[in-house]
Amino acid sequence: MLVLSSRALCRSAVLSTMMRAASTSTRPPRSIEGILQKNPDDVVFTFAKRTALGRAKKGQFKDTPVDEILSALLKATLEKTKLDPTKIDDICVGTCHPPSPLYISRSAALAAGIPPEIPISTVNRLCSSGLMSIRNIAHAIQSGETSIGLAIGAESMSLNPRPTPELSESVNAHPKANDCVQPMGWTSEMVAQDYKVPREKQDAYALTSHTRANDAVARGIWADEIIPIELRGAVISVDDTIRPNVTLDSLSGLKSAFPHWAPATTTAGNASGIGDGAAICIMTTRERAEKEGMEIIGKWVGCTVAGVEPKHMGVGPIAAIPKLLEQVGISKEDVDVWEINEAFASQFAYCVEHLDIPMEKINPNGGSIAITHPVGMTGARQVVTGLHELQRTNGKILCTSMCVGSGMGAAALFVNEKIRS
Repeated sequence: MLVLSSRALCRSAVLSTMMRAASTSTRPPRSIEGILQKNPDDVVFTFAKRTALGRAKKGQFKDTPVDEILSALLKATLEKTKLDPTKIDDICVGTCHPPSPLYISRSAALAAGIPPEIPISTVNRLCSSGLMSIRNIAHAIQSGETSIGLAIGAESMSLNPRPTPELSESVNAHPKANDCVQPMGWTSEMVAQDYKVPREKQDAYALTSHTRANDAVARGIWADEIIPIELRGAVISVDDTIRPNVTLDSLSGLKSAFPHWAPATTTAGNASGIGDGAAICIMTTRERAEKEGMEIIGKWVGCTVAGVEPKHMGVGPIAAIPKLLEQVGISKEDVDVWEINEAFASQFAYCVEHLDIPMEKINPNGGSIAITHPVGMTGARQVVTGLHELQRTNGKILCTSMCVGSGMGAAALFVNEKIRS
């Protein structure tokens, strides 16, 4: 009995030590100094790229299923990084609307040369799905269950548009439940109406997005973050979603996209486009990256998700961002670049002004109003875009955020690991 008790005590002590270590490594930093500190068990990014974006139903991916886009992206990533696919521990794909998403994601991975031994999962938290894939892989690495993981966001809105949610009669009778499943255009109009965001302000913010995106095209900015992929004998490497020659006059002349919902201020010019594409991140620990000779480009810090009224879905960042900043112990002034999704100019304008963040720090190369918003992809695309912007400007801290259908918001924090001295 004494021997058994000693063994039990030994196991208990080891378990306690492991739990303390895990608690330390997974607990978010509580200061800017803690965020910038480099530790062996940090979750880091060694690769972050996206495909070019395609305009839904009219663009370069209009006839390409999401599994084909996924497979092409995985092939290009393995070829570019020379990553041995047998070293991958797990893959998580954020995607929203394709039927049987796990089956097609698994099939796409196998077709790309990922061995059958490598598992895969999918996650759907609507507009934050790509970010949630990153979050899931980060948490798996922090727990010690995964050492190297791939996080992906992907969507084909051409072939898999938003399905109409169906509720039972008893659930649908609840007003907030009914609000959850209303079209996103309706939520844009509810924010415009209830928070008094006039059409003129929406168009002004939209013009900023279009102008910045076109300027980024002229300067070749997007090429840094796009990985060319080969599909059906053609190489795709340039967005076809960005509209040139957008002016305030052309925006103000557009008709309402939803004239049946007051105040009917949302248009095709001041709302995010629907589109197709995918983004990918390779993630591991700092210790493993250094051991494998992998370039470290960014660090994961933390993430929060919050709920809001379903009919005011668009104000989600207002709930998520302060929660995140409180969690990690920094102020908004510590953030160098913000990628806040532009689902609609109504909600984007209200969020920016309510949060009181300088517009020059937000979406410096334009956002989803200009470049489009494939819902499963965007959360990962924002991280790719933001990390590359930090590298260009030598900034340190990135915060991404988005509103989420059905009434939520998400936000996450990252560090640039390619600071030039």
